Amino acid sequence: MVLALRVSAPAEGGKANAAVIKLLAKTWKVPKSTIEVIAGHGDRRKTVLIAGDAAALQTRVQAWLDGRRICGP
Repeated sequence: MVLALRVSAPAEGGKANAAVIKLLAKTWKVPKSTIEVIAGHGDRRKTVLIAGDAAALQTRVQAWLDGRRICGP
């Protein structure tokens, strides 16, 4: 799954990575400790790993996606 998101934290000292983790944890109601940036630490594009029950996470993410309004073509 590919998602685009923006955080206002600067990309210095891991602040942007921490902001991404915090945003995803809050949005999907999972502990921050279950989310890890595994690639792209110093890049704008990041790959994250979310540990835990895959089916439960998929349900949460799908519910979140279903509730979002997507604008555009």
